[in-house]
Amino acid sequence: MDVITTHINADFDTIGSMLAARKLYPNAVLVLPGSKEETVKGFLLQSALYALEMKKLREIDLSKVTRLILVDIRNSSRIGPFRALIGKPGVDVHVYDHHPEEDADIRGSVEVIKNVGSTTTILVEILKERQIPITSDEATVMMLGIYEDTGSLSFPSTTVEDYLAAAHLKSCGANLGSVADILAKDFTAEQISLLYDLIQGSKAYTIHGVEVVIAEARREQYVGDLAVLVHKLRDMEAVSVLFAVCQMGDRVVLVARSRKPEVDAGALMREFGGGGHHYAASATVKNATIFQVRERILHTLAEKIIPRRTAADLMASPVRHGLVENTMTDIHYLLTRYNINVVPIFRKEEPVGIITRQIVEKALFHGLGSESVEEYMNTDFDTIGPQEGIERVQEIIIGKNQRLIPVVSDGKVTGIITRTGFLRFLHDVRDVVQPGPEDDIPAEGLLARKKLIHNLMQELLPVRVFDLLAGAGEVAERLGMKAYVVGGFVRDLVMRHHNTDADIVVEGDGIAFAEAFSQEYPCRVRPHHKFGTAVLVFPDGYKVDVATARVEYYREPAALPTVEYSSLKLDLYRRDFTINTLAVRLNPGVFGELIDFFGAQRDIKERVLRILHSLSFVEDPSRILRAMRFERRFGFAIGRHTQNLIRNTVRLDLIERLPKPRLFSELELILKEEEPVGILKRLASFGIGPSIHPKITLDKAQIALLEETSEILVWFSLLFLEEKVERWAVLFLSLLNPLSPEEAKKFAAVLGVGRWLRGWVRYAKDDATDITHRLLSARVVSRKFVYDCLSPLPNEVILYLMAKAKNNDIKRYISLYFTQLKYVRPISTGRDLQALGYPPGPLYKEILDEILERKFVGELRTKADETSFVLSHFPKS
Repeated sequence: MDVITTHINADFDTIGSMLAARKLYPNAVLVLPGSKEETVKGFLLQSALYALEMKKLREIDLSKVTRLILVDIRNSSRIGPFRALIGKPGVDVHVYDHHPEEDADIRGSVEVIKNVGSTTTILVEILKERQIPITSDEATVMMLGIYEDTGSLSFPSTTVEDYLAAAHLKSCGANLGSVADILAKDFTAEQISLLYDLIQGSKAYTIHGVEVVIAEARREQYVGDLAVLVHKLRDMEAVSVLFAVCQMGDRVVLVARSRKPEVDAGALMREFGGGGHHYAASATVKNATIFQVRERILHTLAEKIIPRRTAADLMASPVRHGLVENTMTDIHYLLTRYNINVVPIFRKEEPVGIITRQIVEKALFHGLGSESVEEYMNTDFDTIGPQEGIERVQEIIIGKNQRLIPVVSDGKVTGIITRTGFLRFLHDVRDVVQPGPEDDIPAEGLLARKKLIHNLMQELLPVRVFDLLAGAGEVAERLGMKAYVVGGFVRDLVMRHHNTDADIVVEGDGIAFAEAFSQEYPCRVRPHHKFGTAVLVFPDGYKVDVATARVEYYREPAALPTVEYSSLKLDLYRRDFTINTLAVRLNPGVFGELIDFFGAQRDIKERVLRILHSLSFVEDPSRILRAMRFERRFGFAIGRHTQNLIRNTVRLDLIERLPKPRLFSELELILKEEEPVGILKRLASFGIGPSIHPKITLDKAQIALLEETSEILVWFSLLFLEEKVERWAVLFLSLLNPLSPEEAKKFAAVLGVGRWLRGWVRYAKDDATDITHRLLSARVVSRKFVYDCLSPLPNEVILYLMAKAKNNDIKRYISLYFTQLKYVRPISTGRDLQALGYPPGPLYKEILDEILERKFVGELRTKADETSFVLSHFPKS
């Protein structure tokens, strides 16, 4: 059986070329391997008009296929199930395609590959040469293929062959009116909305002289014909290089268009597993966020668009370096940790030597690990300035055989150039003409979208906090540093929520900044040198955290992070969710400028909670509990991709590996939220309960108890009693309800809870059952008996008992206790009894208990009533 097929997500060029191929292989069947573009899908619904006899994939028995004819494709990854036939004995493969050649291309016994605008053009030429007749309907379908892929013969990729093929089809009766009607399909409301978002989400980046526009949008569901929308956007905005990055559900769809010879859209998309032409290409990326894709695009562009040949373009930073005080063992650890083969050695900030892995390993082999690196480093080396030309780099690395060149500016090392980096650069720039210096514009790709919120800060912040932030910027400016207020403080500011808990991040030495600040403002500094952080403590107890911009990495999943100094962008990238990555500049001149590297403003507007990178939950599973908390607090929805990452982390059971005190900290924060039960229900929907403890399944019965507890707490708050309770602790006791007494006490200890809370757990598990039994088994339950049973217990334990009680009598007794008994006290004291002539001793307790019982039933109201009662019922003899 002969089968003609094409690539997944078929367009009109595939349909036209399949129809043309059918005329060359009249006994073959036409089969689409997968999805179709929306315009093609609509067209095929009416394809009977054009005699397109398409078979469904499920109707094809692959074992009976003897010849596979591929049109408009030769990449095996995009032909769906037919990939299994490639290389199979007895299956002959014929290929007709116009895409650029790739190493992984399918090879066939017949290959017709031409650099033209459309695969249909190739097949029409063959039909014309063989004088095979084409009907007017067939010519119309084939013309659709040529017109779509060449932009109605207007794209730069259009060739003379495309014009000649179109002319032949016109002579065969192709209906250009029908072609225009089919291609000029009206956009749906959903597509118009997406186009608007792409326009609003567009940002231009100038990378080494070439302007590139990246347009971003998000949709929870798939929207068809993205390529058509991108084409429309490119024409509307007159863009030469355009990348559309659209998150649809759990995947990111990329569409690339390029009119610049410097930017090969197909090569860039192949980096993402897609493909296409130099001028038009696409790809789909799974398990990645929109910002990860954007940053990867910018990174790949920087590699594909050839940089000007200066040392600054080749150098790498920040510089990993050793110190003259280090031993050879220290340097070996440094080389291994960062997977590098050569490292500069500094004396303070000055480069004084270079040492290679080979020298270090030989030293260790000879037992010299404890020797100083200063004894063996190479001190005969050259440095280079950042603006020196590539020729100087070449002279040092090749001419002098120097493995590494420190790049020095104003007496400081700003970067290094390694031999490997230089060779990679030479490989990338071979046979390419370089742009001149006048064409080079510093890259804007690392700059974030920003706007001024100075007025918003003045409106919402207390004067004291506003002035403090302005002062922090002035101090940073004098120290030559950059200061920012970051994180949840800025998030709440943008959302107009009250929050004065400010976190300041400094690009520089955070502790030095804090100490300088304290010299000008009335506060003391509490430094933490290990992390480069400090706390500013003001006389009234108000605190501001100060941190050095840093990056964190995790040695293993769920471990505590290891910290290194970094830039603001990397500092923000280590955070949990996009909404927490906003920053505001504090330095004078830019004060109040909002920085948004990761689309936080858009996510706040769309009320979506998204993780920053795909391994975020693996590195710190506690972020899952935080996600549930933020989702409920802000009324957001967790993004689909983030939900998938949560499920994967739960499946790997990484939450169970969290240090238990960190787990408790997140649980406590959840229980302190306004709607904690709703958050716990959300945890249950992801099956997270058993990761906290195997018996905390958060099933219907457990959720029902938590809901009852929440209602009991509302009832208690409406009593307007002077005493307050730790609401979250009552919920915590209910959360531990499924555990046995020993399990609960052991679990509380493992969580590292406070001594007072461990005591409440002990009361709830050891004493509560006995007290309930006493209240239910007593023949007569007096008010005094209720008081005696319940008064030794903390309010939190009593409210937990009330919530879990299935007997209404228990609820009634506890209600009576809080509303009528708890705050009743004898007016008389031991001193009063002594004044009446009663000697101190056990009798005092007996008298006071009897007074209390009479007060419970309303017999004694005043102190005189109590005195009269004592004298009449307790003779002094």
